[in-house]
Amino acid sequence: MPLPQPLSLTVVCASHSEAILAANLAASPMMAAGVRLHVERGAPSASIAYNRAMDATDSDLILFVHHDVYLPRGWDLLLAQRLADLGRHHPDWALAGAYGVAADYRQFGPVWTSSLGEIIGRVPLQPEPVVSFDEMLIVLRRSSGLRFDDAQPGWHMYGTDIVCRARAAGQGAYALGLPCIHNDRFHDGLGADFTQSYRWMQAKWPQFLPIQTPVTKLSGSGLHLMRERWNMRKSRAVRAGGAVDTGVPPAELAARCGWGDLTPPAA
Repeated sequence: MPLPQPLSLTVVCASHSEAILAANLAASPMMAAGVRLHVERGAPSASIAYNRAMDATDSDLILFVHHDVYLPRGWDLLLAQRLADLGRHHPDWALAGAYGVAADYRQFGPVWTSSLGEIIGRVPLQPEPVVSFDEMLIVLRRSSGLRFDDAQPGWHMYGTDIVCRARAAGQGAYALGLPCIHNDRFHDGLGADFTQSYRWMQAKWPQFLPIQTPVTKLSGSGLHLMRERWNMRKSRAVRAGGAVDTGVPPAELAARCGWGDLTPPAA
């Protein structure tokens, strides 16, 4: 069986730093191979940035990626293989992602995160339905009709909102096993902007609560948000000690993870 062919897709990024973008996402080998990268700058929220990008592009497959993500060599071919498998099992799929949380709280990756200095998420042996995505990387199929909610404030929890929108429309969201490098800086806590996003999601989706997200549980009471803040304060020193300098070249991080070349073997 021949190798899968690269997909026709557009990579979309909302970036505020040319340096971070150039060192990570733009340095990914698939970009050098000619995959289109559309960058949105100056948007007031992630949802507005991504909807603007959808209006400015026309490919059916859209890859929404943070600017501090690096996609190793062969990642696009692996994505093509994983999506072909997804389509065979779940032809109604709307969303796919690199890191997601299932309804039973299992977290699927695998993803390297520099802020924690480790690989996180179990490896899915098949497409796994999820109720939330980490926003670092989300694949959206335009033909699903899904869009982000322009009313959603800020830059948090839109990965959970877009999955809720898919669920409400009877469509599927899946974690596929798409190893990549999230070269993210250390986060010492959750700010007021996260609280705003949390409260907005509580009000919008009461029928789906509780939802375990990659950061904390979204619940009707909101007690889990307070608990997560307390846990992050207690663990700050330990977490800071495990973080890896984001100046380490992401290609080197990929090689250390065994992901230097993800090209699927020809069968």
